[in-house]
Amino acid sequence: MKSLMRAFLRITLRFLFRVRIEGNLAELSNDRLLVVANHESFLDGLLLALFLPINPVFVIHRSVVQNAFFRFVLTQVEYLLVDPICPMGVKTVIQLVSSGRPVVIFPEGRITDTGCLMKVYDGPAFVAVKTGATIVPVRLNGTSRTYFSRLSGEHPRQIFPQVTISVLSGRKIPAPSDSSPKDRHHHAGDAMRRLMQEMLFVTQPISPLFDTLVDCAQIFGRNRIMVEDVKSQHSYGALIRMALMLGRLLCRHTQQGEHVGVMMPNIAATLGLLFGLTAFRRIPALLNYTSGSEGIQSACIAGRMRTLITSRAFIEQAELQEKIDGLQDINVLYLEDLRPQLTFGDKLWWAGYARWWPKKAAAPGRDKEETAVILFTSGSEGKPKGVAVSHRAIVSNVAQMRSSIDFSLQDKFFNALPLFHAFGLTAGAMVPVLSGAPLFLYTSPLHYRVIPELAYDRNCTVMIGTATFLSNYAKHAHPYDFFRMRYVISGAEKLSQNTREQWIERFGIRIMEGYGATETGPVLSVNTNMAYRSGSVGQFLPCIEHKVLPIPGITRGGTLHVRGPNIMTGYYHLNKPGELEPLGSELGPGWYNTGDVVEVDSDGYIHIIGRVKRFAKIAGEMVSLETSERLAVAASPGAMHACVSQTDPRRGENIILFSTDRDLTRDRLVAAARQLGIPELAVPRRIVPRDALPLLGSGKTDYVTLKLLAEAVDPLGGISQESEAVETYGS
Repeated sequence: MKSLMRAFLRITLRFLFRVRIEGNLAELSNDRLLVVANHESFLDGLLLALFLPINPVFVIHRSVVQNAFFRFVLTQVEYLLVDPICPMGVKTVIQLVSSGRPVVIFPEGRITDTGCLMKVYDGPAFVAVKTGATIVPVRLNGTSRTYFSRLSGEHPRQIFPQVTISVLSGRKIPAPSDSSPKDRHHHAGDAMRRLMQEMLFVTQPISPLFDTLVDCAQIFGRNRIMVEDVKSQHSYGALIRMALMLGRLLCRHTQQGEHVGVMMPNIAATLGLLFGLTAFRRIPALLNYTSGSEGIQSACIAGRMRTLITSRAFIEQAELQEKIDGLQDINVLYLEDLRPQLTFGDKLWWAGYARWWPKKAAAPGRDKEETAVILFTSGSEGKPKGVAVSHRAIVSNVAQMRSSIDFSLQDKFFNALPLFHAFGLTAGAMVPVLSGAPLFLYTSPLHYRVIPELAYDRNCTVMIGTATFLSNYAKHAHPYDFFRMRYVISGAEKLSQNTREQWIERFGIRIMEGYGATETGPVLSVNTNMAYRSGSVGQFLPCIEHKVLPIPGITRGGTLHVRGPNIMTGYYHLNKPGELEPLGSELGPGWYNTGDVVEVDSDGYIHIIGRVKRFAKIAGEMVSLETSERLAVAASPGAMHACVSQTDPRRGENIILFSTDRDLTRDRLVAAARQLGIPELAVPRRIVPRDALPLLGSGKTDYVTLKLLAEAVDPLGGISQESEAVETYGS
């Protein structure tokens, strides 16, 4: 009777949910087998029992049997009820696996109510280590959209969504070598969590940006309000319409594959423009409008751009007309001039065709390996370079972050970082839009009093920013402005301990520091609620390979090289306009040398020592300039500090400290060095007081300007007379 019921259920569910099995089912033939799966609904166990070619025992959390439907499901399978805090249940599972019986377990225990990975228990990993079992991850995709899930009402439901069951390659968790049983338990559990995150990432479909946007609209609903700025709100449907109409109009002024300059503020229309250009296989090159005319012209030359798209209103309000007028061999198009070019035929094309088949309406031949956007490095230590970032890199980086951080549809992102900044584009805009979480865009990160008030007024729960900006928000915010914030993520520059403590004391918020580069999509690692270590920048995101190569003269850490699906395609240089330099490092093609000196601890947390370029060689010793900056912060925590090196014919190099604390003395620095145990060699030789440090548009310190100022400093004291012009430029 049970076999007839199972056959009936298999046929019915396959028909209703169009169940599809992916992967190599031969992975399920191991002698000692532990199948681990994500838990999205009450259907999960039944689907695995009916469609996997094994007869396993299901390990079930006691809490789920309270559901009547699930109690019926349990009549069709063999199961073991366990309590996560009861060690006897784990012992029973160990006995089952050791006997050769396949076991299916949900490491999260409970069904997710966020749509993301939740707490992963150590027990399943301990079972795998103890028995030497092969772990086969199985991803269930689609069941969270059924009415059998526990997600909130904001998550869209479908009566019969398609369900995919993906079987991944089996692997074993090596037995940890720690002497303490508690540490062994912890490390095994951490390995299981990372395995689950990797499973969620590799089973995400990777498509071109516009295709991914359309897929999100189908999943979350075309009418869902997604992008908001100070003047307007746009649903998924409105964003797609804007993208297709702008893309169609710009096809009349540009060629397929052309690099098109974009100089726009953080507004919804900018996102629509980016999606529209990529939909029709144009490549937007996002220009940093805060840089000088020379920098913008250099970027246009390096990227070989003939056309620049901007807005008259933006140019006027941001006072950029002089920069626009100074551009040579560039055809400037204004969005205000495009609207009158919209014809009745264009409107008919949208209403009768593109509205219903948006993917077909876009240019054919779109490929995820094509360049999606060109970004430009910050130029904080040299000439900016054009970075070609593919569709695959951006969408992969979004999927990596979604698999590691519990963003949900109930979150609302606040992003004031400019979209020409990689962190602002991917983490601040693409993550929410391609995850179904509403996004509020603000035009400038410099409005320190306005931004906390807006975050409060718009009920935002996620904010990204650089350490400099976050520190200033904390100084000007009301203690209640960030009461809804779940995640505040810092990137692009080192987070100071002072800023970290500011946010904890004033708002009760622990800032999650991350790490990456324009060339890496940009995020390589980030601290999360499930994996946090103070002083680190978190663990690597899923499927990122890394190698740390030693550096002569530097005893701690080494140069970080990375490879992964989120890494750039290559560079565009000023001396070779339009010619793409493929990605590669001394480790071979596909590897990227970050230029950062890092140390990765035994738990996989990354600690930044400094940049290779930010070391000074003093009397034959390598000294980190970031250590000198940390020393200055310890001596004067309320001020801003930056160190650069200066050539000295006697000592090799000197360290020059620029500080906004005019009362800071070298004696205070020496005292702080002794207290922190830092060698006196790291104490800056000269202190140059300034009212403010020069900053780039991204909020990073402008070390190029400071380097010019440092070279004008007399090694024997003070600033030389010849430095007056440089001083004026630097300010």
